[in-house]
Amino acid sequence: MAAVRIARRDAWRAKGRSLLVLAMIALPVIGVSAANITYRSSQLTPQDKLERVLGDADALLTDAGVGGEALFQDPQNERNSVAREIGDDDEYPSGSTDVRKALPAGATALSSTLGGGKLSTKHGLLSASIRELKAADPMVAGMMPLVDGRFPKTADEVAATTFFLENSGLKVGSTLKARHLDREYTIVGSYELPSALKTNEVNALPGALIAPLDRAMRAAGLPVGTEPSTSYLVKIDGGFTWNHVQAVNKKGVLATSRSVILSPPPDSEIPLYAKDGKPSAEQYTDEVALTIAATVMLLALLEICLLAGPAFAVGARRSRRQLGLVGANGGDRRHIRAIVLSGGLVIGLAAAVVGTVLGIALTLVARPWLEEYVGERFGSFQMRPTELLAIALLAVGTGLAAALLPAVNASRQPVLDSLTGRQGIRRSNRVLPLVGLVAVVAGAAIALFGFMIFEEFLLIAAGSVIAELGVVAMTPALVGMFGRIGRFLPLAPRLALRDAVRNRGRTAPAVAAVLAAVAGTVAVATYAASSEAADRAEYTASLPHGSVAVTLLAEGSSRHAAAVRDAVQKEFPVTVRADMDRIAVGNPNCSIHGSGAPDAGCGRYELITPPANECPLDKVDPARPDEEPAAKFSPAERNKMRQEDWRCEEGPSAYVDADVVIGDAKLLKVLRIEDPAAEKALNAGKPLVFDRAHLDTKGSIGIRLITDIEAADKAREEYRDPPGRIVTLPAHRMGDKAEAYGIRVIMPAATAKAEKIDTTGYGAYYALDRLPRTEEEQRLDKSLSTIGADERLFVEKGFQSETKVMMLALALFAGLVTIGAAGIATGLSQADAEADLRTLAAVGAPAGVRRTLSAFQCGVVAAMGVVLGSVAGALPALGLVLSERHRAMTEWEKAVDLGYSTLADKPYFPIEVPWPTLAVLLIAVPVGAALLAAVVTRSRGALSRRAAA
Repeated sequence: MAAVRIARRDAWRAKGRSLLVLAMIALPVIGVSAANITYRSSQLTPQDKLERVLGDADALLTDAGVGGEALFQDPQNERNSVAREIGDDDEYPSGSTDVRKALPAGATALSSTLGGGKLSTKHGLLSASIRELKAADPMVAGMMPLVDGRFPKTADEVAATTFFLENSGLKVGSTLKARHLDREYTIVGSYELPSALKTNEVNALPGALIAPLDRAMRAAGLPVGTEPSTSYLVKIDGGFTWNHVQAVNKKGVLATSRSVILSPPPDSEIPLYAKDGKPSAEQYTDEVALTIAATVMLLALLEICLLAGPAFAVGARRSRRQLGLVGANGGDRRHIRAIVLSGGLVIGLAAAVVGTVLGIALTLVARPWLEEYVGERFGSFQMRPTELLAIALLAVGTGLAAALLPAVNASRQPVLDSLTGRQGIRRSNRVLPLVGLVAVVAGAAIALFGFMIFEEFLLIAAGSVIAELGVVAMTPALVGMFGRIGRFLPLAPRLALRDAVRNRGRTAPAVAAVLAAVAGTVAVATYAASSEAADRAEYTASLPHGSVAVTLLAEGSSRHAAAVRDAVQKEFPVTVRADMDRIAVGNPNCSIHGSGAPDAGCGRYELITPPANECPLDKVDPARPDEEPAAKFSPAERNKMRQEDWRCEEGPSAYVDADVVIGDAKLLKVLRIEDPAAEKALNAGKPLVFDRAHLDTKGSIGIRLITDIEAADKAREEYRDPPGRIVTLPAHRMGDKAEAYGIRVIMPAATAKAEKIDTTGYGAYYALDRLPRTEEEQRLDKSLSTIGADERLFVEKGFQSETKVMMLALALFAGLVTIGAAGIATGLSQADAEADLRTLAAVGAPAGVRRTLSAFQCGVVAAMGVVLGSVAGALPALGLVLSERHRAMTEWEKAVDLGYSTLADKPYFPIEVPWPTLAVLLIAVPVGAALLAAVVTRSRGALSRRAAA
């Protein structure tokens, strides 16, 4: 107890140092305890889940889509199956049924219909879900908690989610309209969906919005899209029992019942289990995530010990006279070790209490923000005392571990040296570097070769940790090697480096702490940069960067082509506009390829591929139509053909849906094709052909205009050429390097007119002088909505990186750890070098020497740490990248063997060095640490009395 009292008194006297160590140990306690409480609170109880699905209802009934046939389901409504046996050749039943006819007698039902549409906003249009449900009914309580205002009472009122109001710029009291529906609705309230906070949704009374919107779109000849789905909330006296569930199952209706889920029937009463068997309970464990979490936790504890250890060493060194007095008065090494270890115990206990309390407070404060971030409300506030106690004990153990090495070193200090302040002579440990070297080699072997043999991610993590611990063990020796460059440095940095090398006991832990943080940062940043490089290589642009395309899709939209083109040019910063038309066979208002019904007067056209240009892998033998063409070749032959035979190469997919576009030389400018010969050919009336598969031996292309679609389809089924007029045109072949982004043929309008080929408006390509702003895009959506066309707009923004923020966060984290560790080492070095500083002052050194020396001492530690950390981080980074490459290559080789892939599809996963992150770590962080140390250091030290001889 005496040791604890002494340690508590010393901690109270040195408040700054004690608070620093307490913060280091308490920080992970805060994070882990907050994460534990957050995780427990986020786990919803069955009652919470049912409230969000059923509200206050007893059951939710939905149409199974089996045409009313009897079916079986499990109690949780997670699995179902048609009751009758279905043979291999039988068609699975489909179709809808009237759920209301399946309601039990005496039940009260409330319909809930879900659809969607584009709704007007402050800026333009926004796609949103539309839920038609009488939300004010008590049966809905808990499903859609009201935030502001009220729920709709009349057909011209709606409520909206808070997420929709935030994105749309609207508020309670605003009005909105649905696209294609000339009717206004007033927003009378806002609500949220507890399990889907980030949902754009509006609520209306049944029949108030979805049905009128569908009728308006059908009247305008526009596709309705996904049909709305309707389910029913049911309330019945005595609850919705398992017998009720089986009764509605017989009518093709599924039921989610509150009482059945909370009290499920025995397995013997579940027909689905008797028919298909009960599935075994699956316990999914993400080994990769658990391994990463465990590795991060171990490295974090190691880092805390390495950071806190020098701080305890500072305390032990500043208390060495007191410890010497303990020895002079009969105390032995055990007592000195106990005093220093008690310091770790006292601060560890304080950190445990403070960290746990702050973790609870942090959870309470951050809970709303966390719920918004994950997009889901948590359940009740949950604290597990045993788990929090285990986390607190971890903090105590960390404090003791951090104080262990300083305690051993303090106990070995001779009493006379402690009383006089002399440092004595310390010999470096020659065994530890050898052990570290062995650990580095063994860890590298495990990480790099173990995974290649056993394909276990755990081996990469284990090998990386072992290797990093080995580098930590080698740190004192590596620090000594840095001392050899001191002869080339000026006075101040030479003194700083000499001091760091001579006092490796305090320098090595700080360098090792920086090393651990930087190594993890480099490993993650390298893997992220490599993954991004692979994704960037796989990205296929649909247009040149910064270009825009607008195309018209539905029947009848071509008459709006001019208005749509002008709207884009008005709202966007256009430099070049290239209008496009398409071939129209029959009715010009038919869909893109003229696939409408024959009685509507629609036809289609086809680009003819000469037989000599057809790929053998796709060419069907009319004599044996059931035989797969590619089956005649081995996987190796198929790969060779797709790699070397130009007829079998897969061209890029086009953004446009038309194989032939009608345009002029402006289209080449938007596509950034600089080819005077091509422009000359267009002006001369020759089509430009980008896919040579459509060119015959005479350099011409053939276009078949089909007016009788039924006859054409029948001919195709019989492997005959379909009937239709064939137009043959001499063409200009573009070079293989000309990138048309999937366009096959560009035909001049004059040529189409001369050959009596009907055309109609299709869209336009635009070149911009910059990417459009969000406000411009919203204004354009609003402008297009007034036109009434069914258009598709695309802006090529190029590959979008998702790792920039993460890279910055990693660099900041490593920088903070580096500055903290270097600051601790600098404080310790100043305590040790006080006599040297006084000597420098006595011989006439300027007052700024203390500040300069402090800056270089901090910078030297930071520089050594980041250099060693960058090298140490290369091993886990290499292991992660190679493992991902190995996985991708294995999957690709299997696909090649099966003939599903080609040599051209070989995965690309490079080793990308994150140079910006390394530049921040290697240059900015050490310089910043040095400047910060210079700013906070006083130029003159405190006066001290002369030590007695």
